[in-house]
Formats: sequence, structure tokens, C-alpha cells
Amino acid sequence: MFDEILGLPAHPLIIHAAVVLTPLLAILACVYALAPRTRPVLAWAVVGLAPIVPVSVFAARASGAALVESRFSSASGEFGARIAEHASFSLPLLLAAVGLGVSSLALVHISRADRFGRPVELAVSGLTVVLALAALYYVVQAGHTGATAVWGS
Repeated sequence: MFDEILGLPAHPLIIHAAVVLTPLLAILACVYALAPRTRPVLAWAVVGLAPIVPVSVFAARASGAALVESRFSSASGEFGARIAEHASFSLPLLLAAVGLGVSSLALVHISRADRFGRPVELAVSGLTVVLALAALYYVVQAGHTGATAVWGS
């Protein structure tokens, strides 16, 4: 399923969604958490991106595994090490993306409901910022190591 799109390897095509949408959600979620006056404007974007980002990261991870299996299963030496390093960021990125998606949705819900209180809102805001920073770190690392694996140092 994640092997090819119109005869081309799917991974280089699919990763663009994760590489663009993950930082976008991370930035919007941080602004939403840290600047409460922006919340009415940003809520729709955060709610829309929160489920899309983990799905796009999952698709990028699955297509990368399919690409390695179909074309690079016998890669060794420096190239094999670069691919392994790149692949090592996929699970932490997926976990950070899922966490960011869930915490972003929770933050929007909590900030719109009066029954949770300010301490809960601050805690979820802090968690969202931490997960956004983690997602940004891992998407940059995955992107950089992937580009280095393909194009060299």
C-alpha cells in the first residue's frame, strides 16, 4: 500500500505532508497555548491539523519501511548506516506527533470549557509546548538525516 504511487517510490512523495504539516501544527499549537488572545482565530486550524499530522507521519514511516524493504534491504556500509540513522527517528517522531495531536485537541477543548480551571489549562498548555518542541526536533532530524542519506553530506 505504501510502496509506490504511479510507479514512483511513495516515500519521497508522502514525506512532504509530514515535513510541512508537523511544524505547522507545532507552531500553531505553541501560539495557541502561549497567546490566549489568538485562540478564536487558531482553534479551527489546530483542530484540523491535530488528526492529520499523526496520520501523515504514520504514512511517511510506513512508506519508508516499504522503500527500505523493496529497494535498500541489502544496503550496507556508510549508506546503510545513514538509512538506519534516518529510520531511527521515525518512531520518536510518530510518538511526538500523536502526543502533540492529542494534547492540542485537549487544549482546545479545555480552553473552551469553564469547568476544568486555570491550573489544568496551564498544565495542558505546557505539555503541548513540550510535545511541539519534541515534534519539531524529530521532524528536523528525520528530514536532515533522510536528505543526507540520499544526497550525501
